[in-house]
Amino acid sequence: MHPTGNLVVLVCRLFWGMVNMTSLIKKYHNEFKNQTRTVVDLTTAVFSQIEAKEPSVHAYISTFKEDALEKAAQIDAKFVKGEDLPLLAGIPIAIKDNMHIKNKRSTCGSKMLENFVAPFNATVVNHLEKQQAIFTGKVNMDEFAMGSSTENSAFFTTNNPWHPDYVPGGSSGGSAAAVAAGEAIVSLGSDTGGSIRQPAAFCGLVGLKPTYGRVSRYGLVAFASSLDQIGPFTRTVEDAAIVLESLCGQDKHDATSSNQAVPAFSKQLKKDIKGLKIAVPKELFGDVIDYKVKQRVAEALDVLVKQGASYEEVSMPSLNLSIATYYVIAPAEASSNLARFDGVRYTKRIENAANLTDMFTQTRGKYFGDEVKRRILLGTFALSSGYYDAYYLKAQKARTFIKQDFNKVFQKFDVVLSPTTPTMPFKKGEHTDDPVAMYLADLATIPANMTGLPAMSIPCGFVDGLPVGLQLVGKAFAESTLFNVGDCYQSVTDFHTKVPQGVSYEI
Repeated sequence: MHPTGNLVVLVCRLFWGMVNMTSLIKKYHNEFKNQTRTVVDLTTAVFSQIEAKEPSVHAYISTFKEDALEKAAQIDAKFVKGEDLPLLAGIPIAIKDNMHIKNKRSTCGSKMLENFVAPFNATVVNHLEKQQAIFTGKVNMDEFAMGSSTENSAFFTTNNPWHPDYVPGGSSGGSAAAVAAGEAIVSLGSDTGGSIRQPAAFCGLVGLKPTYGRVSRYGLVAFASSLDQIGPFTRTVEDAAIVLESLCGQDKHDATSSNQAVPAFSKQLKKDIKGLKIAVPKELFGDVIDYKVKQRVAEALDVLVKQGASYEEVSMPSLNLSIATYYVIAPAEASSNLARFDGVRYTKRIENAANLTDMFTQTRGKYFGDEVKRRILLGTFALSSGYYDAYYLKAQKARTFIKQDFNKVFQKFDVVLSPTTPTMPFKKGEHTDDPVAMYLADLATIPANMTGLPAMSIPCGFVDGLPVGLQLVGKAFAESTLFNVGDCYQSVTDFHTKVPQGVSYEI
């Protein structure tokens, strides 16, 4: 691999004492419990960071400061009484604006739902409320989760906290930017083709897409129902494991949620990775991948080898089909899911239309953005009479080939390693007139959605002051393996402790 890899490991080990591997969630919990810091203090500090950073970052669509401080005071009273509270009690968490919080707006980054107030909680929100987490607000996103830069939000563009001229990724760009800027300790995003992992890579965070069905989608506004999954953004792998434990479980409201037992992910960390077998697909290390990105990922692979893992280059030819396959299946499902936004029920409506059909077309024409319209048209075409077999059915067959390639690789290997993104974060406006270039940003992330496999991005270095992400894909329901590999990597590197200028790692 890269010749500087051994040097990276050596330097990391020499400065082992400087690497801060403390779980922020556990750190805050112990401070609350020992009353060396209050929940109100932390919550106030986070909102101070929001007030300081929002003029340049623009992560939040709405904030809940009054509610958050009131809840913080209630939780402080419980800690004073010596109550045994969950680890997430008092932790400020931002929620992507396509997940419902009862009596709060859920806009999906769209003018269509600008004034929609959710009548119920998403299941993940219920889980976090049981954990007594504190919601800081709802964060920005590409409209209906369609995009890779958060430039498709109907309200404003979110900036990358590392450099305001660059995008934070998407569609969960607000979720990533909020944590990177210290405007939340944790956030939730949704991932349909890489919408957690790609912004995590662009913002220098840990981002996890769990196995399909591991986390309930009830209360998540659907983009593509066979691909969507909810997952966390955190600074450390250990914190991602803690959050995932609270989100998992079968849900009677979601028929696709799994009844698989939920491991104590965070208690299975700190194991070594001796004997771990890593597959490196050559299709995700070709000329389309920026050389500097490959360089950082190669150095990360060398670190894992020094930790006791082995790797082998493999060929997975079906990965070359993943983008074309995704951009048939995802728009097809979107065209069906977004049919409900028609002006009749809970969306905005054009007044004084000549007839019902005119009201439909004018409402959808005015309040849907260009990217949403583009994907609805693509999906409707793929499902239309005469084209279904040529496009949608063929795409489903290609999806099967992708699954077969992963199944074959996982007969011998434990994880598949690749760059999270083919390029570094790109400048705002760089791809807005070229949708295909934007779609290529999801080259490495889409396969995990097509197969339903768990995948995680972790920070693995910097190029010109901007973060680079390393992606790990595991077997179905093998999130523990990903956490273990990622935690071992973070135990000898300090990339996850780096923060943008003006942000405190520990708030």
